[in-house]
Amino acid sequence: MTSPASGSAPTTEFSGRTGEVLERLNRLYPALIDLSLGRLETLLGKLGNPEEKLPPVIHVAGTNGKGSTCATLRAIGEASGWRVHVMTSPHLVDVTERFRIAGKLVSEAELVATLEEIEQVNAGAPITVFEVLTAAGFLLFSRHPAELAIIEVGLGGRCDATNVLKHPAACIVTSVSMDHEAFLGNTLEAIAAEKAGIFKPGVPAVTGAQPDAVRLMLEAEARKVGAPLACRGIDWQIAPADANGALEPDGSLTFTDSYGALTLPAPALTGPWQMENAGLAVAALRVSGLNVPDAGWQGVGKVSWPARMQRLHGTLAESLPVGWELWLDGGHNPGAGHALAQELQTWRDEPLHLLVGMKQTKDATGFLNPVLPYATTLWAISEPTQHLALPVEAIVEASAGKAQVGPTLVQALAALKAQSDGKPARVLICGSLYLAGVALTQDGWTPGT
Repeated sequence: MTSPASGSAPTTEFSGRTGEVLERLNRLYPALIDLSLGRLETLLGKLGNPEEKLPPVIHVAGTNGKGSTCATLRAIGEASGWRVHVMTSPHLVDVTERFRIAGKLVSEAELVATLEEIEQVNAGAPITVFEVLTAAGFLLFSRHPAELAIIEVGLGGRCDATNVLKHPAACIVTSVSMDHEAFLGNTLEAIAAEKAGIFKPGVPAVTGAQPDAVRLMLEAEARKVGAPLACRGIDWQIAPADANGALEPDGSLTFTDSYGALTLPAPALTGPWQMENAGLAVAALRVSGLNVPDAGWQGVGKVSWPARMQRLHGTLAESLPVGWELWLDGGHNPGAGHALAQELQTWRDEPLHLLVGMKQTKDATGFLNPVLPYATTLWAISEPTQHLALPVEAIVEASAGKAQVGPTLVQALAALKAQSDGKPARVLICGSLYLAGVALTQDGWTPGT
């Protein structure tokens, strides 16, 4: 499964010394996406198979919630006193965000040195940039001791570069919905089957509440390879701690599975869907056989993950009228739109202004339809530095003409300030992780904070 060739991706997504190396490598095989394993397996063999020299791995696939689930796994691990490696994608501002080594982001110097080593070993063979970055993560992680490694799938699962992992401690499939149909299939069942491609014989797997078609497909794929699968609502549960179903004053949760019950703190991340992501992380660690101490579960209340219903307080936020709030969320597909709408239901007490920018390949109408009823105004955004930004005209069309043209964040925020009546309001920037990266940069955020 190969996308049209494009030599522009690394220069728009990557910068600095890292970008220079990746641009050279991109010329060897300038496909944005080519889902296969052979090229990377060959390269890893030349590197001494670092993917076989990792600490216990939790492998995470799914459509929405992967990053938040990885962040929760990391928080639990670190609250347990463990050193934790994490590989995620995409990055928001700098490529070093993709690699957290024993709790700290990789330095640019170490990443560049690793990429140059891979470039030399690869010796000009065809290789995609994502495959190189995956190899870099495995090489970095194999050279630093840790007690846990968390690896997020890039796209799909079955043929994703990260699926060279043969013996993870556990696998997770987060919420599955329509996205990347050109690569994964145009039905939920087909997409679920691709996500389930990370399942391995004898390796326990967990999944959350899924549409019946997705759950049945995941169960069938798990049986096919001999992977024990624990599903929310059948094998594990997570719910507000109050026995009557109402949230406790402190927001605590009760998690239950065959090992017994746990009381968990309120998830640190905002949004009703974070309860499930917390449950997925806990369920995976419980079935993995890793010995999480009691103190570790308190990590659920200490999770940090940018651009997931994140309140901004920097330069952009300071440009708004007094009493206004500025929020940021990177959700970008129909499933994310429906999840976001759940949170927006609780925001009806104040006017809400949505600033939406999207990637060209995404279903703008599918994302917008669930959130439109909650928007006082809607603004179409296309930042000059936003990777593969959908033109503002397309966003206006997807909104059935309801959107106004920003066209940039600064211009839209200035227009809102000029129209303000002095009463409190909220602004939410959403629709794209690439737009989220631009927003974080303009607000003054730096990676690792």
